[in-house]
Amino acid sequence: MITALLFWIIVGLIAGAVAKFAMPGPDPGGIIVTIIIGIAGAVLGGFLLSLLGIGGGAGSGGWIFSIVAGVIGAVILLAIYRLVANRTTT
Repeated sequence: MITALLFWIIVGLIAGAVAKFAMPGPDPGGIIVTIIIGIAGAVLGGFLLSLLGIGGGAGSGGWIFSIVAGVIGAVILLAIYRLVANRTTT
């Protein structure tokens, strides 16, 4: 359990960086918030992968699926965060 969580945190760091690269522009929270969103997106993506039975966990060797799921989750969460943050500041 703890190794899977550490795995998703590492994947989340990668996913947060890729999501920031995929969605350029100013973020209301900066790079730290983007990394945290990346970690949350990776954990969410990993949870969804496990529900679908695709695997992608720490022991299954599914790095590609894991990173893709993490990036997709991070991009979705980053887009939602930008919408909510921009709505509250304007």
